[in-house]
Amino acid sequence: MLSWVDGQPATQLSLLDRGLAYGDGLFETLSVTRGTPRLLARHLARLQEGAQRLSIPLDIPVLTAELAAFCGELGSGVAKLIVTRGEGLRGYAPPAESQPRRILLGSPAPAYPPGNAQEGVRLYPCRTRLAEQPALAGLKHLNRLEQVLARAEWQDSAYAEGLMCDSGGRVIEGVYSNLFLVRAGQLLTADLSRCGVAGVMRAELLAQAAALGIAVQVRDIGFEELLAADEVFLCNSLYGIWPVRQLQGHDWPVGPLTRKLQASIRSLLDS
Repeated sequence: MLSWVDGQPATQLSLLDRGLAYGDGLFETLSVTRGTPRLLARHLARLQEGAQRLSIPLDIPVLTAELAAFCGELGSGVAKLIVTRGEGLRGYAPPAESQPRRILLGSPAPAYPPGNAQEGVRLYPCRTRLAEQPALAGLKHLNRLEQVLARAEWQDSAYAEGLMCDSGGRVIEGVYSNLFLVRAGQLLTADLSRCGVAGVMRAELLAQAAALGIAVQVRDIGFEELLAADEVFLCNSLYGIWPVRQLQGHDWPVGPLTRKLQASIRSLLDS
């Protein structure tokens, strides 16, 4: 595995790093093709917002230059960028002057079954609920134990993803993806102001839907409304769009709007 710490090849990390001790940091997972990270502007925008909300000082020009060099060396695959607040002494209080740490990890691109995008996937109904915390909602922060617990709920490869709801039973997202519904030609996705991750592919699809003249609503979604949808699909920045064909014995077709959006983002994914 290719790995850098603060712009230099490295395989070790300080035990005093607050990312390890408290999950005090953020991360981005970027698809890289021939040295070029996809959806880079959206990844950096989300990272900057997260850094501002967590009060982590971030030097974007330095980080961008490092990322470009790292992706050039990686070639094609997946680059995981982790930004922590850096080192600190024992205790929750952040240091008065943080020195953020930049960690880059490179790995091969995941080999997803082609049928996931063509025929669709089955969703596992996760029992683990997402807690509401507006201060962290939308961020790709390092505290991902809810997703770890949810993903541990199933081992059956028949399920490609799991559905996560919040503590109030509202439909939010997949374990590692965002969720969209189609009702009467209109696109719906969950309000993420209380919990959930605002994915970069979700942002891209919302922008593309607006450009294509597709009506969109971002709001609370109940479980019964999910079951009543005409089409359902998942999205993330690595695989694009996967139609959802089944959840708890309920079936959906792979519909025309799902196919239209798959075609719309194809250039972002093709190698």
